[in-house]
Amino acid sequence: MNPADIINIVKARNPHEPEFVQAAEEVILSIAPVLEKNPEFVRLRLLERMLEPERMISFRVTWLDDKGEVQVNRGYRVQMNSAIGPYKGGLRFHPSVTPSVLKFLAFEQIFKNALTGIPMGGGKGGSDFDPKGKSENEIMKFCQAFMGELARHINHRLDVPAGDIGVGGREIGYLFGAYKKIKNEFTGVLTGKGIGWGGSLIRTEATGYGLVYFAENMLQTKNDSIKGKTCLVSGSGNVAQYAIEKIIQLGGKAVTASDSSGFIYDESGFSMEKLEFLKDLKNNRRGRIKEYAERFKNVVYKDLDEKADHNPLWAIKANCAFPCATQNEVNGKDANNLVKNGVTLLGEGANMPTTIEGINILIDNGVMYSPGKAANAGGVATSGLEMTQNFMGDHWTREAVDAKLQGIMKNIHDTSLAAAKEYGKPGNYMVGANIAGFLKVARAMQAQGVI
Repeated sequence: MNPADIINIVKARNPHEPEFVQAAEEVILSIAPVLEKNPEFVRLRLLERMLEPERMISFRVTWLDDKGEVQVNRGYRVQMNSAIGPYKGGLRFHPSVTPSVLKFLAFEQIFKNALTGIPMGGGKGGSDFDPKGKSENEIMKFCQAFMGELARHINHRLDVPAGDIGVGGREIGYLFGAYKKIKNEFTGVLTGKGIGWGGSLIRTEATGYGLVYFAENMLQTKNDSIKGKTCLVSGSGNVAQYAIEKIIQLGGKAVTASDSSGFIYDESGFSMEKLEFLKDLKNNRRGRIKEYAERFKNVVYKDLDEKADHNPLWAIKANCAFPCATQNEVNGKDANNLVKNGVTLLGEGANMPTTIEGINILIDNGVMYSPGKAANAGGVATSGLEMTQNFMGDHWTREAVDAKLQGIMKNIHDTSLAAAKEYGKPGNYMVGANIAGFLKVARAMQAQGVI
């Protein structure tokens, strides 16, 4: 069966799931040469099997708000593939959560986790619950109700969720406490835990740090580095904050950040003092990015127009771009603007933030492009390190975890680059990451039989 036929099957089976179809199409086209070279994979229909979740769980979450009124949300867990280890992937609490979004994220997670070298399968979950505007008590009540349903489907050897959009350290704490009470056991069933109760140092920083480590590896192939580079960053959450921090530490200059309302452009760049203000604004006060422009001089703020056909953040002159907000935030027009304004590297901090049209424009114009499944794998890699520490009953130093993270990101970079070269696409990190991840999972599935 050729790639076009598989894409048509995916579209027919998932007619109302555009995000999942987009993610599937990118992978299918990338690994076509692998299927051609390995007819046994085709006969065993390994790709088609990867495209179907092993299990997709949907459940009702009922809880009482502060007024004593009953609220009803939908909860999900997509257990996509367990060929190389327990299902692993975050929980997302956001009104945009749908089966399509979670299936695309779980599918991407298969390859991302495989690339880390840590034995983890792919999964994803969450709810259409929106933590914004909710009291501390309401968030706790929802997390307890959510875990009341999810607990029967997970454990530390079966499925290990983590955080994602809307699920930070606070939510992980409430979820873990509920699981511990339900199961009457203390196990590493969730990652992203607090340092004093099973968490790992650098887990909070890992996705942002890993993104910039990966970019540094890319630049080193050109005898270059982040030092002196002007960088565009979107988002202002965990990934964006620590990407900015690592850019500063490596001598680069991050000049933008954004939220759902708008973005700021600080031509002089973030300092550590400004970054601490941003962290406090977003992590503690949960304010809007506009307050940054009001606090510091010579900072431009612009509202984001959801109806616009491009995002002006990506039209600012720079060397590197790091989309860290959400899926499909960089389209074809944005990609053209990035090229026109001198960007030579784009590293994805968010999951699938660049459309297929945008990716093609970047690659065709010689921009070094790294897909999220490779570039933002630092978060799940450190989750894997947290799992390992939990299994061992150990706690590693910050330096030890950071060294392991740097080693994992270098290995992902080198593995992706080698796979791209082997299959005739030298320098194409998207193709290389898809192929390297697919091969690892496919060989495991082949060895385990038709199940």
